[in-house]
Amino acid sequence: MSVISVQDVKKVYKLYDKPLDRLKEAFHIRRKIYHTDHFALKGVSFEIKKGETLGLIGKNGSGKSTLLKIITGVLTPTSGAVHSTGRIAALLELGAGFNPEYTGIENIYLNGTMMGYSREEMETKVPAIMEFADIGQFIHQPVKTYSSGMFARLAFSVAINVDPDILIVDEALSVGDIFFQSKCYRKFEEFAEKGKTILFVSHDMGSIIKYCDRSIVLNEGELIAEGPSRDMVDLYKKIVSKNFLNEETEKFEQQTAADKNSFWKEKLGNLNSKYLDYGNKRAEIIDYALFDGTGAIMSTVSRSETFSLRMKVKFHDKIKEPIFAYTIKDVKGNDITGTNTMFEAIGTGTSADGSIYEISFEQALPLHNGEYLVSLGCTGYEDGEFQVYHRLYDLLILNIISDRATVGFFDAESKITVKRN
Repeated sequence: MSVISVQDVKKVYKLYDKPLDRLKEAFHIRRKIYHTDHFALKGVSFEIKKGETLGLIGKNGSGKSTLLKIITGVLTPTSGAVHSTGRIAALLELGAGFNPEYTGIENIYLNGTMMGYSREEMETKVPAIMEFADIGQFIHQPVKTYSSGMFARLAFSVAINVDPDILIVDEALSVGDIFFQSKCYRKFEEFAEKGKTILFVSHDMGSIIKYCDRSIVLNEGELIAEGPSRDMVDLYKKIVSKNFLNEETEKFEQQTAADKNSFWKEKLGNLNSKYLDYGNKRAEIIDYALFDGTGAIMSTVSRSETFSLRMKVKFHDKIKEPIFAYTIKDVKGNDITGTNTMFEAIGTGTSADGSIYEISFEQALPLHNGEYLVSLGCTGYEDGEFQVYHRLYDLLILNIISDRATVGFFDAESKITVKRN
């Protein structure tokens, strides 16, 4: 039995170059068009069954939030239809549905009224909401004074404690601390056990794999595929690393593949625009990318999946025993791991002016779920003095997917045995 049915939904926005163009178009005698159409959704259709946890994944701008707003009735589709059965509780964006001038308590009753509950019915739910939100005396303060974390706590607490048939969550948990997120995910599991339906939107691919029975992938307003979550995450990885082919990109990709002089970096979707570039440039890093086990350029890898980090270095001088290196940092700037050819006792010989070296580091990283920054370097020693020929710091974004939770920086992949005597 389907509790949500989305049928050929399209959403078109009119885009104007100048605000005045909207007025000109409205009053033009010959109905001259001053706008261009932007298709946020292009005929999306799917169904969600009762008791199912469905993941919705896609890049920013793929149409996920627009689709959720249409499902919850916040937006009206340009064409198509959405049918739902049961009470829906939604966390579409931080503080949505809250009056900033009202206190937390007042907003609880306000949201209950919007859900169709009487004040008397909400009075029985308030204690559980307050306990789960755990924001202390701030519950009696105007929500405009709340931090983003307090907003998330109260909004999620209200949503799960009004006994919805369908829960929709759109990245709302990313602002909570790790303890709050853990508590929320436990609630997800409780909801699933009770036969509730969950529509979950997240860029956290590990959570998508762990919690969602199946997933759908949106890209540029189109539903690309639906199926088992792990398969859909693999497809998403191809999209974000620009290795996904559709009718519009296939010809370009074929041309690029046929061009022997094409650069890896031209296909990247994970370049950090604020990377640091320095060195004397007697040797220069001219190309770089991350590759999965099939040889495809990517930016996302599953925990402990073997991948390779490659770079090409062009030498503008004769250099003896250059050192090639990489480092991986977390988002806080902590060095997590890294190595170089000197540490690994790999001889690199003496370069000739104009020569190009291709270096590949192959490894598996048992790191936690999240984003990491990759740095590259070419250095060396001359007359005992350390030389930096070229360094690219915080160059690439590497997204690690893991459906396991452990403590610290990495997963030791412990094997646990419990015996009961």
